Amino acid sequence: MPSSLWQPPAPPGDTLGPRPPPRRGRHFVRGASAGAGAGPGRAALTTMPSSPLRVAVVCSSNQNRSMEAHNILSKRGFSVRSFGTGTHVKLPGPAPDKPNVYDFKTTYDQMYNDLLRKDKELYTQNGILHMLDRNKRIKPRPERFQNCKDVFDLILTCEERVYDQVVEDLNSREQETCQPVHVINVDIQDNHEEATLGAFLICELCQCIQHTEDMENEIDELLQEFEEKSGRTFLHTVCFY
Repeated sequence: MPSSLWQPPAPPGDTLGPRPPPRRGRHFVRGASAGAGAGPGRAALTTMPSSPLRVAVVCSSNQNRSMEAHNILSKRGFSVRSFGTGTHVKLPGPAPDKPNVYDFKTTYDQMYNDLLRKDKELYTQNGILHMLDRNKRIKPRPERFQNCKDVFDLILTCEERVYDQVVEDLNSREQETCQPVHVINVDIQDNHEEATLGAFLICELCQCIQHTEDMENEIDELLQEFEEKSGRTFLHTVCFY
């Protein structure tokens, strides 16, 4: 959503309490400008290997940040899905105390038509209708991460609260295969401009991870390089399926 647009605070139901301890500890990498490279020659790697990483991108409502990254990653050839972690889907309304709240089963097309009926001028001006139009071209409706049991190699979250919810959910599941999944957070403000910048940063990070010879041993160093170049702080932990 645009930075000038009010953002509704997360309801109590979206907060899962104290931060759970990850199984292999948190990795804080200090230092990463959006779109910056991650080392000599790495940014030039654009050809996807034969087996793309299985990537998930997660924000709160599966509307802006995760969908922009989903859009860009899919165009780069990644096997990607996107999710939200909230109890409901929230979009800004005409006032701070009047957000538009939807169930995750509501399609993007239904949301689009609902807001078009409510106030076409407002939701055109603030970019919400354009965003929903983009979203419905990618998939029918938002999806909730906690309801998905698919396996991923890499999960990217867009804010620390969402990162905590993803890690807690993964750690609450019964281990079956012990296959590792890397969960990485990079904070992205929830407005259209930052979502675009963040999506390109996520895409470049995924491309670099995709081209590592040994992801398990190289990912920490790679994240450190990204932080130093982008000025952003990353969180990283490993969970197991």
